[in-house]
Amino acid sequence: MRSPLRTPEVRSLVRDSSLVWLASGIVGVSFGAIAVAGGLPVWVPVVMSLVVYAGSAQFSAVGILLAGGGPLAAAATGLLLNTRTAAFSLAVADVLGRGRAARLLGAHLVTDETVAFALAQSDPARRRTAFWVSGLGLFAVWNAGVLCGALAGSALGDTGTYGLDAAFPAVLVALVLPALRSDATVRRSALLGAALALAVTPYVPAGVPVLLALAGLVLHGKGRTA
Repeated sequence: MRSPLRTPEVRSLVRDSSLVWLASGIVGVSFGAIAVAGGLPVWVPVVMSLVVYAGSAQFSAVGILLAGGGPLAAAATGLLLNTRTAAFSLAVADVLGRGRAARLLGAHLVTDETVAFALAQSDPARRRTAFWVSGLGLFAVWNAGVLCGALAGSALGDTGTYGLDAAFPAVLVALVLPALRSDATVRRSALLGAALALAVTPYVPAGVPVLLALAGLVLHGKGRTA
């Protein structure tokens, strides 16, 4: 019997999501190296990546810790940044499945990348497969990258000089372009969100512009009910 992981559909999804995995691994290495080079023990970024599993929230939390902030402040910042995943969860609620175990695991795998990749698919069955393929692969590669970066520590030097911060945004743009081209309502929502984020970026802490960009969903809701 042929393994379901070797079907043409799964192979094509693995191929399509491999770029996201590569970007995730690179940024994961950066995160692990930054955390350890800043003075944190190796286990901190590794455990955080397994349990929290939220790139921007992890970077922000570690930044606060390395700046001398307390763990409560770091945790609160991470929670604030991750409130955007509530909207993502609603978008893929029917993709995760109905079982309690599937929903719990699926909720842990909800990220900007997995949601964008799943919603870019053409039918419900393919969206579900895409979510799990991209989500499980992304989780594995991210954590492997963080472990490698943490073990390398300060040997990598200043990871900012490599331009690693541009990897994820570039991948996300590639993922959402099809939806922006085909749906005028999505384009209007995205433009409003981007304009709000750019306008407030000089005045608010890092991560907050992303949350404010969710206001663009107001136009999306109006477009669907009109």
